[in-house]
Amino acid sequence: MKKIALFAADAVGLRIARFLREQEAPLACLVLDKQDKRGLNVQIVDAVGSDQVKIITTDRGTDLQLASRLAQHSPDLCVLAWWPYILKPEVIAIPTIGCLNFHPSLLPYGRGKSPNFWSLVEETPFGVTIHWVDEGVDSGDIAFQCEIPVSWEDTGKTLYLKSQDELIRLFQQHWPEIRSGEIPRTPQSDLFVSRYQHELDSASRIDLDEPSTGRTILNKLRARTFEPHPGAWFEVAGRRYEVRISISPIEEQTNDTRTIRRA
Repeated sequence: MKKIALFAADAVGLRIARFLREQEAPLACLVLDKQDKRGLNVQIVDAVGSDQVKIITTDRGTDLQLASRLAQHSPDLCVLAWWPYILKPEVIAIPTIGCLNFHPSLLPYGRGKSPNFWSLVEETPFGVTIHWVDEGVDSGDIAFQCEIPVSWEDTGKTLYLKSQDELIRLFQQHWPEIRSGEIPRTPQSDLFVSRYQHELDSASRIDLDEPSTGRTILNKLRARTFEPHPGAWFEVAGRRYEVRISISPIEEQTNDTRTIRRA
């Protein structure tokens, strides 16, 4: 069984940490995000068993230091479970097999930030991917992936939550290959671009005077329906308004002799 350096963040990182302990997987070390935005680092440490695993904390400004610290533990494989930062080449080069990253999109669709948003707005296939890390942004070879069906009831939030659950399932399903190091590599198409955080706000704007279709507007509204994050927005007389949406199928039920259609 290969020695794994687990880069764990958020709820996905916690669940993977618990799974690896259940599998008695040998951890070379545990790498944690110093910012700990969800406050789950303590639980992640408890999940792996802090008395047996070396813990490294880092953030986006300490990658060079991370490389030297990681090298001391000689990992065969790095697993990035919801890791929020891009790794420096010096870090990628350390594990003998390579680095696997969890990404909530059906690569090559949805590279970069907020793939749940772009999938709905651009009506592209959605899913999850475990891919090899290279020096690009979500551009490395694909190891494992699966598609997630999308319906009109889905929002940015529902796709986000579905992707977390499906990434856990995908990792568990392919654990035998990951454990042995016999992990496939399928190159991605280079025709797709990566999305960045600064694009999200302008793409969420609804221009009240610009011709559009109902489909386009509904997709934009549901893509930004993800409280407590900002919604889609429009502007009137210099004032900005935020808007979200709820979509559900209409069901039929019979009441006495009348048929009532309700949302």
